[in-house]
Amino acid sequence: MQCAYDYAIVRVVPRVDRGEFVNAGVIVSCQTRDFLAARIELDAMRLLALDPNADLESIRLNLTSLVTICEGGTHAGPIGTLTQRERFHWLVAPRSTIIQTSPVHSGRCDDPHRVMEHLLNSMVRPIRA
Repeated sequence: MQCAYDYAIVRVVPRVDRGEFVNAGVIVSCQTRDFLAARIELDAMRLLALDPNADLESIRLNLTSLVTICEGGTHAGPIGTLTQRERFHWLVAPRSTIIQTSPVHSGRCDDPHRVMEHLLNSMVRPIRA
């Protein structure tokens, strides 16, 4: 049975003033399936090509927090206690920081896990020749 889902691509913008970014992950929300998850696959070499001085440790820590917030619970801080939908909207709210998300897109699917894998393949992972 198909269900509606929303997603956003997680971007790392090492120098906000330049506006260049590397897609580093995805956030997928499917209310019907009680699903909210983020997967992060930062390609450090691509990021360092944009900014050789990027603070990889700090960036990785911040990206990991997205996954934790999606999981929810008190270990995710005050945001983690919000509903799944509220957490999704908080995560995808526009920001002008190093960690940003694309606009939210919607679709229909049978399995949000497969959607996440497809989005990682098509939008995050490097294109293979």
